[in-house]
Amino acid sequence: MALSKITSICGTAVHVPGTDIDTDRIIPARYLKCVTFDDLAGKHFYDVRFDTEGNPTGHPLDDPRFAGSAILLSGANFGCGSSREHAPQSIFRSGFKAVLAESFAEIFFGNSTTLGMPCLTAAREDIEALSAAIANAPDTEVTIDLEAMTVSYRDSSVAITMPASARQALTSGRWDPIQELLDNAEETATVGSSLPYV
Repeated sequence: MALSKITSICGTAVHVPGTDIDTDRIIPARYLKCVTFDDLAGKHFYDVRFDTEGNPTGHPLDDPRFAGSAILLSGANFGCGSSREHAPQSIFRSGFKAVLAESFAEIFFGNSTTLGMPCLTAAREDIEALSAAIANAPDTEVTIDLEAMTVSYRDSSVAITMPASARQALTSGRWDPIQELLDNAEETATVGSSLPYV
């Protein structure tokens, strides 16, 4: 089964402000025992979205104005801390298609890429300008173009960056290494049978 080529992401956005947002904040450790990653939908940022009694704290992710957002905005060093794959999975399973931040922790970035969820970086002032725009008009359509490497909204367009290898994997539809192995199972078996230690 060929993977889809990811060249653009369109949708509304929500801003989760802060720097050094770590994976424990993104997905609390007690959710790591889930049976499937599907169980993580809605658990993202749970302990900052709800108090100990389960009451909403007024987090931006629960603001009805930003319901259904496809793009998450944040600050520097997003996804730092432990390497738990559950962090990007919880964001992805909750409906997000891309994350735009000032910078990313390397393992979080890699885990996101293999989900087909691009992590793009932009200058702080550009993220702040986009955040202000969506605060004033939450229905603002945001378009991330992985070929032009821009994020566009209203009459604005700013540059974004990501490592060339990740960009090439996404735009060519080769972002999931497991699917790559499955798609080339016959060739893999042939190579394996020629190896003396297999």
